Amino acid sequence: MTPYSTTTVPDRPPTPFRFLLLGDSHAGPVGRAAKGAGIPFQGGPIGAGREFNAEFFDVRGDDVVFRKAEADALYRRFLAGLGVTGLGRIGIPLVCTFGFSAHFLATTENWRIYRVPGGGFPAGFLASGLFDAVVRATVRDALAFYGHARSLGLTVLAVMPPQRVPGLSDPAVFMAAQETVRRALVELGVDIVDLRSRVADEQGVQRAEFCEPDDTIHGNLAFGRLILADLLARGL
Repeated sequence: MTPYSTTTVPDRPPTPFRFLLLGDSHAGPVGRAAKGAGIPFQGGPIGAGREFNAEFFDVRGDDVVFRKAEADALYRRFLAGLGVTGLGRIGIPLVCTFGFSAHFLATTENWRIYRVPGGGFPAGFLASGLFDAVVRATVRDALAFYGHARSLGLTVLAVMPPQRVPGLSDPAVFMAAQETVRRALVELGVDIVDLRSRVADEQGVQRAEFCEPDDTIHGNLAFGRLILADLLARGL
């Protein structure tokens, strides 16, 4: 699968949920942390990160429809838990991880055509307009999803990924690509949950105490707790 402003008057959730969580597997530790802390929320992962970059949803008025049936079914269940029928009616902040599957964006083979002899990139390439345009095009519908949520008057928070680069990905591209996505979301008025300074070492890599063991991509429950603490400090 290729997974401003019109303000609506939201239905009020029947119970005091603090936020709606939507995302890929990186949303899992956030949800586990919230459940463990007794923080009421709805949502969780609805698919794999690569499914939420392009061509994964359609706009339906004040709502969205996910093109993958399983993702849409989970989303509908979350909305039903809130007692509403559309995204624009949730009445609480949206916390999301779409578009931040930076390890996928940084897949080494995808960037081969941009390399110079010897394997490196031309000077300044990772800070260039071309690089920025390629990354934004790759995550175009993730950006469109956030833009639609903002147009509905929602408070939207995007969670940056764990600073973990698997073997098939280029670390330099990973770091630059997540920055491109972050800047694009800031332009849309999305708040960014950025814990890099708290979880990464001197090389910018996630420290072991915040990594899921026997796994090359995900953060663990301790990482999820830091994200949750950041959300609560913002008033969620």
